[in-house]
Parts: sequence; C-alpha cells; structure tokens
Amino acid sequence: MSRLEIQNISYYYPEKQFPALKNVNLSLGGGEFLLLAGGTGSGKSSLARVLAGLIPDFYGGKFKGRIFFNGKEHPAAESHLWCSKVGMVFQDPEKQLIMTSVEAEIAFGLENLGLPQPEMFRRVAEVMSFLDLSHLKSEHTANLSGGQKQKVALAAVLAMQPGILILDEPTSQLDPLSAEEFLNLVERLNKELGYTVLLIEQRLERCIHLADRMVLMEKGEIICNKPAAEAVRWQIANRKPFTPPVTRFFALLDHPIVPLTVKEGRAALHEMIASQPSLLYSHPSSPAPPVRSETKKSSRITPVLEAKDIWFTYPRGREALKGVSLRVDPGDFAVIIGGNAAGKTTLLKLAAGLLKPDRGRVFVRGIDTRAAALPELARHIGYLSQNPNDYLFQETVEDELLFTIRNFGIENHGVVASTLSKLGLEDFRKINPRELSGGERQRAALASVLVSQPELLLLDEPTRGIDYVLKKELGTLLKELNRQGITIVLVTHDVEFAAEYASSIILIFDGQIVSNGGARQVMGDSLFYSPQMSRLFKGFADGVLTVSEAINLMNAGGEVLNLQKPG
Repeated sequence: MSRLEIQNISYYYPEKQFPALKNVNLSLGGGEFLLLAGGTGSGKSSLARVLAGLIPDFYGGKFKGRIFFNGKEHPAAESHLWCSKVGMVFQDPEKQLIMTSVEAEIAFGLENLGLPQPEMFRRVAEVMSFLDLSHLKSEHTANLSGGQKQKVALAAVLAMQPGILILDEPTSQLDPLSAEEFLNLVERLNKELGYTVLLIEQRLERCIHLADRMVLMEKGEIICNKPAAEAVRWQIANRKPFTPPVTRFFALLDHPIVPLTVKEGRAALHEMIASQPSLLYSHPSSPAPPVRSETKKSSRITPVLEAKDIWFTYPRGREALKGVSLRVDPGDFAVIIGGNAAGKTTLLKLAAGLLKPDRGRVFVRGIDTRAAALPELARHIGYLSQNPNDYLFQETVEDELLFTIRNFGIENHGVVASTLSKLGLEDFRKINPRELSGGERQRAALASVLVSQPELLLLDEPTRGIDYVLKKELGTLLKELNRQGITIVLVTHDVEFAAEYASSIILIFDGQIVSNGGARQVMGDSLFYSPQMSRLFKGFADGVLTVSEAINLMNAGGEVLNLQKPG
C-alpha cells in the first residue's frame, strides 16, 4: 500500500491564468526513493508543496484533487497536521532556520508539537548524534557553513519523526564534497531507517543512482514515471535533457547497458574497448576531439584583472583570503571553484571593488580599486551576484536596462534593443521582471549588467537552481560574449558546467589559491573537482572532460588523447 498518494491534483496560484499542476497522479511507496526532475517552471516545487501540505493553505489559490495517507483520505484543510507525517527541506536553508542556536533550531518544531521536555531532549540528542552535529550544539546558526546549515535544517525536520521526507534541491548551494556528504545522509535515512524520500534535484549526476524511480515533469504534468535506468532511455529516445553525463554518453553510443554510476560506466567502458576495438574506428571521418584552448599568461599583455598578495578579514570574523595573487588576461573565461566559505565570493567582490583588501592591491585595467570610486570601476566591470532578484526593481524589463544606461550616461542608440535581442528577451521587454520564470529573471538581470558594455564580467553562482536546458543556454551565451571580447570570471559549484565552458580553472581552499591553470590540466588532475567523464575515462584516456569530447574520442580511435587499451 502507498504511504502517500495524490489523485487528479490540479492547482492554480493566486491571480495566475495557467495551472501550475494539471491532473497529477502520483504514489509513494513505503521506503521508496523517488527522484523528481524537470525544467524550470515544470511544476516540481508545486508538487512538493502539495505533498508537504503547503498548498493550498499557505499559498492560497485554486486547488482540487484527493490526497491519501496509508490508504486513508486526508482533506487539504487538515494540512496543519501533516508535519508529523511529511517533512520538507527547502533549497535555501537560511529561509528555514529561524532560531539563533543549533540546539534551539532543532527543538523548535518539537516545542510547537507540544512534546514533553524529556521526549524533546531525547529526540534532539538522537538526531544530533546521527547527523554528527553534537559539536555544533551551541553554535550560532548564522556562523555555520552552507553544508552545516543544510544539515541543521534536515535535523530540525527529522526530529519531528516524519515517515516521508521531501527535499527540494537541497544541494544547489553546496560544493561537491558537501553535496555528496548530504546525499550520503539521505541515502542512509532511506536504506537504514526506512524513510520514504522524494528528492528534487537538477544535478542528476549526484543522485540518480540512489533512486528507485524517476519522475519527469513538464508544464505541470507528469510525462514519465519509470525506474531510473528506463527513465534515462526514455528521455534519450524522446530528446529530453535530464540525464547525467555518464548515462548520456552510453545512451548516445546506443550501448545495451545504461550505467547510472561512474563505477558501472568504467566496467562497461573496459568491456567495450576490450571486446569491440573496431568501435573506436567506426567513424574515421569524424572530427578528432577538440583541443581546448588553455589560458597562457604573457607578461607583455596588460591583464584585465590582477590581484597582488591580497588579504581580507570580515569584521569580527576569520581571514577570508590569505595572500592571494591572481591575473586574468583579456579574453579569459576563468571559473573559480572550491568549498563553501573558501573565499570565492569574497575574491569576486574584491575584484568588483565592492570590498577593499586589508593588504595587497587589486587592479582592474590598471586602476587600483582601493583608490577608485565604484562608478569609475563600474564602467569596466559588470557584476552579477547570486540572487538575480537583487537587480530587478523596475516596472518592465526594458526599464531595467534603461535605468542602467542612464546611470552611466550612455546614449541609447539601439543599445537596449541589441542587448534584449542578444539575450532573447525581446518578447519580455514590457513585462514586469518579477513575473518571469527563474531562468528568464536570470537573463533579465544579466541584460541589465551587460547593457553597460563592460570589459570584465563577474558572475557569482549563475547556474544555481537552473535546469539543464537553461544551463546550456547560459553557457552558450557566455561563450559567445567571451568570443566577442568580454573577459569572464565566474564562481560556481557546478564542475560539469566548468568543464564544458571554462578556459581556465582557479581552485580556492581556505582563502588561498591551491591550483590555477588550464581547465583540462586542473580538472583532469583533480580527485573531487573533476567532471563525470574525466572520472569515467581515468586510466583509459587523458584529459577527457565532456560528453562531446568522449564521443569524438571514441570515433577518432583514441589517437589524440592517448587512449590506453586494456590488454
């Protein structure tokens, strides 16, 4: 019998003309791990909110359909009682943490349930021990790292002992190591404690192997509901993009097995190369793997950005950067990676002139940022922070761009129209930016920055929370801007995106640069900050970073990248 089932659910948000959900039917079995995927605006989060009891009570709107717990129908009007049955962890932990200390945060939900103090103390102690949070018991929640905040949000939910756990993109703000640690905890909850899990995730390479079943949504409807491996094949056949690199690689080769993990993929690759060497030469006319242009520094070129032995400490905080030196030349596409709180965003803000170094110097086009006013620097720099909503406050998208050029004293002369066209926003020029989807708001915010025609573009986590399609559109756009002469420095946790588009990689650890070089060099040698295809081909070929490179390599016979045939 299903633990949770919904039948014929349809839902309209208040004042919205089109439904967020259309006649959705779904069941969750006891102990099942279900992965929910789909594009931005497909209805994933709306479905999660229905299952968690937040729709319609919290969001309002028009709702119809039936909900069952353990075979018994529960009216939507009783959603306030669901917290003991269904727990939800959101994408941004800071929106879920309301108490000042870790212990108080975990106990908060139990206090609202009116549990006796001994029972509360026992539950808090158990969940803190299970999630290894005991050493943070008295820590202020504002001082935690991103991964720690997400674990505390999970602990607060688990303390209420729901049987069903809903996770809405819980790793979108975490670095690869923290994300892996968090998902390992979720796997333990599912396998060892029998939790029913529904996980919404955009970076499927992290989690598809954990799922018993994969559900794909599009325009408020479920279009695929199959076991994970079958769902991958269905997507390839129907040209859907929500597949991780390893599975996409083997599906494109029409291999009989579609691996869900790198381990399975390496076994299949070993067997394929050993038993079918002719496959390597099946398309001799295919182009060789592209030779990625690695960034070469020349002392004769004036750098767009240069940092010289910079140190920075936040007030009453630890040192965020420690003696960092860096140069970015014209035409670079540099990506900064590293763990949460490693200093990535701080370095980007120093480059933008928003912060001034305690020691050392930062130069933009030879201008010392310590001596320059922000308006002077802004003529050379376009800076986009993690939240695009910070940039959108005018009545229309066109007004956002006009506001920027008026501030800079730039004559319009078609600049606004050409920028809107370049970012595919012509149809939205008279639309209020707050009515746009997440991906559209991202492009509108980027347009408001690019309209000033900066030489240097600084982007902080632009791929956070966007789907595969929007990510590809963003990457293609940035590559084109780069080809047109704009130098790009981008911070991200998404190693697959970095592998696809970066010319150079800067790895930061504990406020220091520990690696800085060409993308193939840095990511090919990395253990944890390496893309799936690099891990798949390790020992078989040197320097493969993307699916397209891997396909070209197989077609070219492995000659360019030194393919090692197992003997």
